[in-house]
Amino acid sequence: MFVCQSLASINGQSVNDTLARLLFFSGAAKDAGAERVVALVPYLAYARKDRRTKLRDPVTTRYVAQMFEAVGVDAIITVDVHNPAAFENAFRIGKENLEAAPLFAEHFASLATAAERTVVLSPDAGGVKRARAFAGLLERLSQKPVGLAFLEKHRTEGRVSGELFAGDVAGALVIVIDDLISGGTTVARAAGAAREHGARSVHAAATHGVLAAAAPETLGAAPLDSVVLTDTVNGVRQRGAFLGSRLRVLECAPLFAAAMERWLRPAIANAPPHPD
Repeated sequence: MFVCQSLASINGQSVNDTLARLLFFSGAAKDAGAERVVALVPYLAYARKDRRTKLRDPVTTRYVAQMFEAVGVDAIITVDVHNPAAFENAFRIGKENLEAAPLFAEHFASLATAAERTVVLSPDAGGVKRARAFAGLLERLSQKPVGLAFLEKHRTEGRVSGELFAGDVAGALVIVIDDLISGGTTVARAAGAAREHGARSVHAAATHGVLAAAAPETLGAAPLDSVVLTDTVNGVRQRGAFLGSRLRVLECAPLFAAAMERWLRPAIANAPPHPD
């Protein structure tokens, strides 16, 4: 049995409401005799707090994993968690972390083919691995070299700082790639830095469009030609309406359809033959 719920606030329900409803429904399904419950969670809340940065900090990724395990969920499938290694370690049940990079690469392939130069920009050093993987996909689809750049970022008590910019973006089509946009500060800083270093055009791509209350002011004024998100967060088009024609939303349903097929194969292979 597959149960689907994105863990973001929607229609007056908080993140905690959506999490509780998913857990309660999954537990009830298990109690009602479901042989296996697989949770499809396009956006996994609390996944960014995956380690202790201060003494006695909560490690919310692990706590959420224990909740899923407690109600009998057998596996969880999600998209672009903040830290794949922490996700793998936190969940002791079956798990799969899907990647939205192929969707973004397909979207930007024609632009990269037409552009004189294309550079993928990570808005922080921690995202360089993600940016490099995306650049490789884009190279294969566009059949043209794709450069890499990154911006220094430090976050202290909610304040973001860091001025170091590594990479050559002069005259280039720049794609800022990240896993999530909440307030928009990180992406806006990266877009501004790319423009200052001579980028011809700047686009942002992020899997999860949380778009918190500060996003319209911060992201709306950012020097971006487009913002490309997936629909892992409910109502992302309404949340991002302030972006107008700059907003593009890609559907992640094909990723989940392929994953569901993979998870169903063992069950189908072991099923008894249908009587003629």
